[in-house]
Amino acid sequence: MSDKEKQRAAAADGQTEHATGLGRQAIRGAAVTLTGQGAKILIQIGSVMVLARLLAPEAYGLLVMVTVIIGVTDIFRDFGLSSAAIQAPTLSRQEQVNLFWVNTGLGAILTALAWFSAPLLAEFYGRPELISLTHAMAFMFLINGLATQYRADLTRRMLFRRLAITEVVSTLAGVVVAVSLALANYGVWALIAQQLTQVTVSLMLVVTMARWLPSWYRRHTSIRQFLGFGWRLAASQVVNYVGNNMDNLLLGLRIGAAPLGIYNRSYQLVMQPLGQIRGPLNTVAIPVLSRLQSEDGRYQSFLARGQMAIGYTIVAGLAFVAGTAGPLVNIALGDRWGEATNVLRLLAVAGGVTTLSYAAYWVYVTKGLMSHLLHYTFISTAIRITCVIIGVQFGLLGVAAAMAAAPMIAWPLSFWWLSRKASIPVRKLWLGGIRIMLFCGVIMASSMAVESTTNHLPDPLRVGLGLAAAVTGYLGLLIIPIYRRDVAGVISVIRNGFRSRKAPPN
Repeated sequence: MSDKEKQRAAAADGQTEHATGLGRQAIRGAAVTLTGQGAKILIQIGSVMVLARLLAPEAYGLLVMVTVIIGVTDIFRDFGLSSAAIQAPTLSRQEQVNLFWVNTGLGAILTALAWFSAPLLAEFYGRPELISLTHAMAFMFLINGLATQYRADLTRRMLFRRLAITEVVSTLAGVVVAVSLALANYGVWALIAQQLTQVTVSLMLVVTMARWLPSWYRRHTSIRQFLGFGWRLAASQVVNYVGNNMDNLLLGLRIGAAPLGIYNRSYQLVMQPLGQIRGPLNTVAIPVLSRLQSEDGRYQSFLARGQMAIGYTIVAGLAFVAGTAGPLVNIALGDRWGEATNVLRLLAVAGGVTTLSYAAYWVYVTKGLMSHLLHYTFISTAIRITCVIIGVQFGLLGVAAAMAAAPMIAWPLSFWWLSRKASIPVRKLWLGGIRIMLFCGVIMASSMAVESTTNHLPDPLRVGLGLAAAVTGYLGLLIIPIYRRDVAGVISVIRNGFRSRKAPPN
């Protein structure tokens, strides 16, 4: 073998070792992150169960009225700079510091704007009490602005254990404060205090975990490339936010705070735990895919396996939630929240389809296709807003049905649109997604059949029987060879994840 051939072989071995190490690191990160998020979800579910029995639906409705309006401006506080920092091939400390000051400055400006806009918000809804609530919530912009680049730094360095600790501890602190104030009859202020406590504790922890303090902003260190990436991502996020929150806005205006509170609790029962799972999956997938951009085969393989894994686990779990919505609402929220049952069912379907589309988002971010993402976001948002405008004519359930219909229409378009700019296995992703939807439809039908015939039984028993029916349906479908292969692939990924946790990092 010649010297050149030896060099090429050594380089190939090095690349293989690097890819293997990166894969192990990704799976270890996913395992740690999901463990932390599991703990956070349990805390959040516990808080929902307790606070729903201490607070009226109107309290949640008032909180949503504030957050749905001022929440859109929080996107400008981030300005896409956290994702820009994470996906950048290189990032110096001074660039990081400059980004810190940009996010902090934007947070301070938005805090002032929210404070002085409070009377306008109160006038918009016709609820004077929103002025003081908005004044308190305004400080979240500044606190989150300070924390943005610290959190991005931990993500970029794949310090997932530290991020998990931060999430769990800050969530627990917020819940403790909220329950204490709710027991003292502070009403909606218990929810406001929960939000502020959580972000404050999170800031303190990420600063401690990152182990660096910012110096002064330096003009000679340019961050123009980060701003160029960030504003495109922020623009798409604004459009997406408007579409995602049109349901809350129209419900608050047309129906009132109490129905909005019912809708919000149903939404949070599904979307808050789901967001805690999907967020960390993005946290793991985006850094890994960013490093695989030059290896097209591995990139596409990771993408397809990622969609398959979330489909046969997370989406299947949501199918069970949709099937047993009745007893789950009774257990989680109590008897006075009965109207939430069918809302929860429809939103669980919406959450499942939306989750499948996250694979496309990974590609947009890791390939730097922010302009293309912005264009697609206009399309998907237009679909969602159209559905919600039609749905709100039929009240609370109409809006929930609209939120389920919109992603079903948009999902097939997402991969086609993306394939115009990026090399992705479109047909494989489409067919895999359709198989997952049919698979989960059977699981949902199995648990719904049990729910509808067990009204006379205690709710925990109904949930247990629904789970047994869902598991039976899951296992029964494995008789079909293609499903058996799909699930075997997911099990293999999980098994490799546990093995890699025992392996020393490369």
